[in-house]
Amino acid sequence: MAGSRLEKLGTVFTRTRDLLRSRVLAEAQKPLWFDVYAAFPPLREPVYREPGQRYGKVKDVIPPILYQEDEIRATFYEAYGNGPKAFELSQLNFKSTCQRFVEKFYELQKEGKIEPEKLFEETGKQLLAEGIILRRKRTANVAQRTRQEAKIRDLVEEMNLQTMLEERQEQKQDQEDHLESTDVKKENPLS
Repeated sequence: MAGSRLEKLGTVFTRTRDLLRSRVLAEAQKPLWFDVYAAFPPLREPVYREPGQRYGKVKDVIPPILYQEDEIRATFYEAYGNGPKAFELSQLNFKSTCQRFVEKFYELQKEGKIEPEKLFEETGKQLLAEGIILRRKRTANVAQRTRQEAKIRDLVEEMNLQTMLEERQEQKQDQEDHLESTDVKKENPLS
């Protein structure tokens, strides 16, 4: 008898009764409670029912798990990438460049001498003074400028190719015209 699954199809009593009728369970294996339950059935049949939703769907509100530190880290990785060094996971007390940046950022923020807008840049300068070199990734403006330059270069090359193609077609047309005129002269030498 499978007692671990949820009794959605009938009760335990009806399932046991059916197992006894089909002789899957021998009369000697009949549970002790079976005769008592058959003699004194409950007033309400214990059938499994799916609980209904009373007030519509309840939305499970999960608060966003973003801290101020995460925003600083995201800005750091956007500006500097992964940093100059790889993570040394073999050392227990290793601090990544990003972690040092965040700690220095909070340190400068607690001092309160620097304006919040300039705090990110000043943190980078302070780390540079400590000997940690941060290299900025290519900014979007530079990348956009190079894309625009590439588009202009492609347009110029395309225009050059078009003019070359037109010149070739004109040369072929001139050659064909010249050949036709010589063929006509050979056929009619009088003209």
